[in-house]
This record gives sequence, C-alpha cells and structure tokens, in this order.
Amino acid sequence: MEQQLESARHNGASAGIVNGPAHEFIAVCSHELRNSLGGIRNAASILRMDVSAGPAVIKARLLIERQVAQMARLVEDLLDVSRIRGGQLRLHCERIDLCEVVAHSVQTVELTLQRHNHQLTLSLPGRPVWLHADATRLEQVFVNLLVNAAKYTDAGGRIGLSVCREGAEAVVRISDTGIGITAGVLPNVFDLFVQASPSSRADAGLGIGLALVRSLVESHDGSVTAASAGSRQGSEFTVRLPAE
Repeated sequence: MEQQLESARHNGASAGIVNGPAHEFIAVCSHELRNSLGGIRNAASILRMDVSAGPAVIKARLLIERQVAQMARLVEDLLDVSRIRGGQLRLHCERIDLCEVVAHSVQTVELTLQRHNHQLTLSLPGRPVWLHADATRLEQVFVNLLVNAAKYTDAGGRIGLSVCREGAEAVVRISDTGIGITAGVLPNVFDLFVQASPSSRADAGLGIGLALVRSLVESHDGSVTAASAGSRQGSEFTVRLPAE
C-alpha cells in the first residue's frame, strides 16, 4: 500500500520543518552534497581494489568510507526534511514484524556502538509484533534514535532497546546513560535544529534526526516522546505505533 504524507499535517513549526527560502536552500544544498559524496565513495571503492595498499592507505580508506557514510545519512535526512515540507514523501506500507525492523536497525548501527564501546541491551518479545507500516521508514526512525543515544553517551555507557505490545499499541523504548536532556530543552527536543546540548559534543550533528523521527512516526499514526531526569541522568525515547 502506498500512502502519501499530507503536507498540511506535517508543515510548519508544529512539525519542526523549516519553511520558505530556507527549505529551498536545504533542498538544493542536499542534492549538490549527494552528488559530491558519490564521487568520493567511488574513489574509495577504487582504493579498496588496490591489494598492494599498505596499512596507512587502508586506514585512510576506512576513514573516508566511514565519514562518507555519516555524511550520506545526514544528506538523506536533509532531503527527507525537504520531501516532507513539499508533501512528497511516500510510505510503502505492508504487514511487517516490528521485531525484525528493530533487529535490522541494531545491525545498521552495530559498528558505531562497537567503536564507542557501548553496551547494548536488546529485549524482544518471543513472538512477532505485527504492524501495517513502511519497514524502511521505521528502520530509519530507530536508527536515528540509536545513533542519537550513541552520540550523547560516553564510551562504555549503556543503551537499552525494548519492544513490547501494550493493548492495541506496539511500544519501542530506547534508553541511555548519557548526558541527559535539560528541562529547558526537553519540550522542544523534536524541533528542527534543536540539540540536547549543542556545545558539549563534537559529534552532536545539526539537530535534524529527531525532527525527522517525529514526522515519520506521526505519519504512521503513532507518537514519540522523550523523557529525562536532567543533566547527566540519561534519557529515554518511547515510540508508540498502532499494532494489528
């Protein structure tokens, strides 16, 4: 089933999506960046074919590939912001098992978690949790939330991910032992370009991921909330989706 997002529902400040000339700039800039990243990715692929490359070259190639992957994810998020603003983002919904989507999301961020020595606790029910949803977009939601938890949690910290069914809802909770969210930021944490603590993390990003998370979850008639006891107290994000 193909479902188009209603632009009236997701446009404007309530959805945290930018309007006007700024939106146009984001769209053009994102397309240009994606073209440039394609060339860099191709160059890295050529380096991978060099079987005689020494350790320094291999290390440089791996760095390039890792950074390009991060930049590509950021560019795609920016493009999705533009698509939502223009009512052009489409959902391809079908009957899916939420547990499989969550498991794929964990696999996607596994290297990131290992690199920071994060301890992930995954709790899944013993049977499928069925939804009528777009698996790709929901994976994007959970990857963004896991990456967000990793960014704001110090090396060796703990991240928890659980899936359960509560009545007619499927519930996913992602918690961390990170820097937390202050009371002043918490009400606006899902707004575009808002960060939990912009000055405290070198890799904090631009504050796009959570705004996109909210829009994608709401497009599935779900909700997402954030909770934190404050600075250095960790945080928890809860996604609720209608279950079958």
